[in-house]
Amino acid sequence: MTLRVLGIDPGLTRCGIGVVDVEKNRRATMVAVGVVGTSPGETLDQRLLVIALAIDDWLDRYEPHVLAVERVFSQLNVSTVMGVAQASGVVIAAAARRGIPVALHTPSEVKAAVTGSGSSNKEAVTKLVTKILRLDAPPRPADAADALALAITHAWRAGSGASVATTGPGSQSLTPAQRAWAEAEAKARRAR
Repeated sequence: MTLRVLGIDPGLTRCGIGVVDVEKNRRATMVAVGVVGTSPGETLDQRLLVIALAIDDWLDRYEPHVLAVERVFSQLNVSTVMGVAQASGVVIAAAARRGIPVALHTPSEVKAAVTGSGSSNKEAVTKLVTKILRLDAPPRPADAADALALAITHAWRAGSGASVATTGPGSQSLTPAQRAWAEAEAKARRAR
């Protein structure tokens, strides 16, 4: 079975979106990629509405099995963190309305999965995403490449045909071993 993952690199100004199909042998193929942009001059409610409508369109058009969203991490810039968190909430709610499971991955998890090093820079991620997906040109801007990297990471970590979600819609698709692994990972994260 081919696993279709919609990756989201959330942000208010640029929200990267990428759809990847991954086969059981881990061969990944890009289906679509793009960026939803909003202007800082717009009101917050209008910016979130633009993102919500775009996500709804992508979910309806590509019908992913699972969403992979970048986990919000602490930064010194609180306004940036808030914008990313708000955009993430809109995306997660859109998936929940459709019963699509959502998995969160940190930037270092994505870098490690795609490049082999959790401290790689954006250029390295873009270069390897281009190679993994056999693209003629790198996806631009970086937000688009990051969304594709999130989708690849999720599929590779979950194994194609499975989601990382341990509860909610989609959790029944996990084997007992995959569920135990996902629960152990979740427990380890909570202990940090």
